[in-house]
Formats: sequence, C-alpha cells, structure tokens
Amino acid sequence: MEPQVPKDKYNGVWLIFFMLGLGTLLPWNFFMTATMYFTSRLADPLSEANVSVNATEEDSRSVLQAKFNNVMTLCAMVPLLVFTCLNSVLHQRIPQKIRIAGSLTAILLVFLLTAILVKVDLDPLAFFIITMIKIICINSFGAVLQGSLFGMAGLLPASYTTPIMSGQGLAGTFAAFAMICAIASGSAMHDSAFGYFITACFVISLAIASYAVLPRLAFFQYYQESQQSKADEDEENKMDLLKKDERPKSAGDDGKQTPSMLAIFKKIWVMAFSVCFAFAITIGTFPAVTVDVKSTVADGGRWEMYFIPVSCFLLFNVFDWLGRSLTAVWTWPGKDSKLLPGLLAARVIFVPLFMLCNVQPRHNLPIYFSHDGWFIGFMILFAFSNGYLASLCMCFGPKKVEASEAETAGAIMAFFLSLGLALGASLSFVFRALV
Repeated sequence: MEPQVPKDKYNGVWLIFFMLGLGTLLPWNFFMTATMYFTSRLADPLSEANVSVNATEEDSRSVLQAKFNNVMTLCAMVPLLVFTCLNSVLHQRIPQKIRIAGSLTAILLVFLLTAILVKVDLDPLAFFIITMIKIICINSFGAVLQGSLFGMAGLLPASYTTPIMSGQGLAGTFAAFAMICAIASGSAMHDSAFGYFITACFVISLAIASYAVLPRLAFFQYYQESQQSKADEDEENKMDLLKKDERPKSAGDDGKQTPSMLAIFKKIWVMAFSVCFAFAITIGTFPAVTVDVKSTVADGGRWEMYFIPVSCFLLFNVFDWLGRSLTAVWTWPGKDSKLLPGLLAARVIFVPLFMLCNVQPRHNLPIYFSHDGWFIGFMILFAFSNGYLASLCMCFGPKKVEASEAETAGAIMAFFLSLGLALGASLSFVFRALV
C-alpha cells in the first residue's frame, strides 16, 4: 500500500516557498529602487552644490553618476548568468542546505554592510567600487539560490513552483510602492536609504527562518523521502543489471543507466528556450525603453512626477505578479501544447509598440501612440503575459521528465531564465538606440 500523501497543513510549505521566492529578488529590487541614493553618493564633491541645484541636467552629473546604471546592469546580469550555469552543473555536488541557507546568509550580510555604509562617508570612487562588488555578490548568490529553489520545487507537485514565481513578482511590487511612497513623502532617497536596507535585512531574515522550518513539515518530508526512496530503488536496479550483465561496464552503458544533463535538456528544450525568449523580450524593453516614455496628459502637473513610477514600475510589477499567481489555479495551455511557445513568440510585438509610444529623446522612429492610455494598456498586457506564460514554462519544465531528474531539470530551467535576462540586458542597448 502506498502511504497516504499528507496535507500541506495551513499551506505552510506553499507560504515558505513564497517567502523564499520573495527573498530571491527583493535584494536586487531594493538596489534598483535605491538608484537615486547611490547616484547621490557619487556626486563630485567639488561641484556637489551645483548638482543639487541642477540635478536634472545631463551635464551636471559626474562620470560615475552617468555610468552607474549601465555598469550596475553589467555587474548584475553577468554574474547572474555565470553562477546560474555553475549551479546547474554543480548542484549535485553541494548539499541543498548549504546552497540555500548559505546564499541567504551571504545576501543578509551584504545588506547589513550596505545599511552601515549609509552612515559612513566615503570617496565617490571607493563607494562606486564597493557598490558594484556588492551587486556582484547579490546576484551571484541570488543565482545559486534561485536555481536551488526551482530544483527543490521540482520534487513537489507542479503548483509549488507558482509561489516562488509569485514571491518574486511581489518583490518588484514592494519596491515600486516604496519608490512611490518616497516621492509622496517629499524626503530625499538618502534619508530613506537606511530604512530601505534594514527592511530588506528583516525580510531576508524571515526567509532564512522559513527555510529552517521547512524540513520539519510533514508534507515536504513526504516528497523528500519519496525522492530518496526513488533514488535508492534506481540504485538497486542498476546493481541488479550489473550483476546480470557480464560485459565490462562502458561509458555508453553508464549513459543509459544515468541520464545525462543533455538527455534531460532534450526533453525540456522547448520550455527552456521559451522562458529564455520571454525574459529576453521583457528585459530588452523594460525598463530601458519604457522608462523614457513621457506623459502627454500631465502638462507639468503632479501626474508627470508619478507617471513612470506608477505607469511603468508599479503596473508592470502588479500585473506580472497577478500573471504569475494565476498559474496556481489555471494552467492553460498544457505542457505539451504548441500554443504556449507560440504565444511567447508573439510577445515580440510589444517591442515596436513601446518604441512607437512617446519615448524621449528619439531620433529614428515616429510617434504613433502618444496618449498615456496606449502606454498603460500595452504595459498591462506586456506584464501580465510575461508573468503568466513564463511561470507556466517554469512549472511545466520539471514535469516533462522523470521524478529523479526533476531537480536537474529545474536547475536547467533556471539557467535559461538567467540567460534570457542577460540577453535582454544586451538587447536593451539595441532597442533603445533604434527609437
């Protein structure tokens, strides 16, 4: 008799995966939200007074301020891709507890350092270098954490990938609300920076505590023990085959007995390339192109101040989160449907649609969608489709392989997600230059 599957009491495992998903992207979103704080620390000390008066003028910025966003993106995406790749190859050699708890602890220490440095005066160049090192650390450990989480979720029912994606979506929404609150309060980003980073420390601490509780929950224990039993059974079957087979063991025999990463990839390549394409289009357009759209309705009013924080960042993160969360109750089209990759390919239409909005400055293309309503409508569809379709791919990938291969499949999917982010960061320079 098969043991009865225990219930996820009070949705405890679901909530813990949600918390861990929140912990993967909240650090990076906090760094992006605090861009104004970081750039204010990079002002040339000799002309700081002039910068404070003419902060919106392009020629008032120092070299470090002008290059901050581009270098920050580079320092974020390259380590993210590299360490996701390493995680997909080495995840079986490093215990899960070390990968997840160790990554969260390292991220917590980085934010504690960041909060302390708010109160410490540093030379702009030294502050710039330290900040970039912290961004590299955040995204390196974040990549290991993300790949490990998706691999761990692959051992559970498909619906348990959803809370990770949903938690990641909420991280962006939280950051967008923080940005809007900072504007509404009228206080400078520098005054709010310490509170930002301490809040991040608190959330990451909750994620660490949640992970410590996870192994004690019966629902998680059942699937973990089932996976171990399956692995032991497979090992016994291999030994029986070896005893019956008098031929010398060869590399080819091993390949058949233990599916290679390439063999697993062949089963999930459609989902892998689909999620890669989804994020390449998303990051290539948002925020590089969308952040430069100007309101034609505000006419110098308060809406002009809130237009990008609300219409770009808040709407994207809210509807991306709703799309991710919908996969918990609705998973259409199915994992073997050709419609899913087709819908993701169709999202490329958003690239020219945003380019033809009121993006300023522009040099090549005309404006066809000048009204704010067009941009808001495009953003809602763009964000919702990204969250929903990409989450379906991440859910379906590990379910297209055997249970014993699910963790490896999850790690491969996480790698292609990160590859899409890196490709999108590169494409963003091209898309913006074409406008």
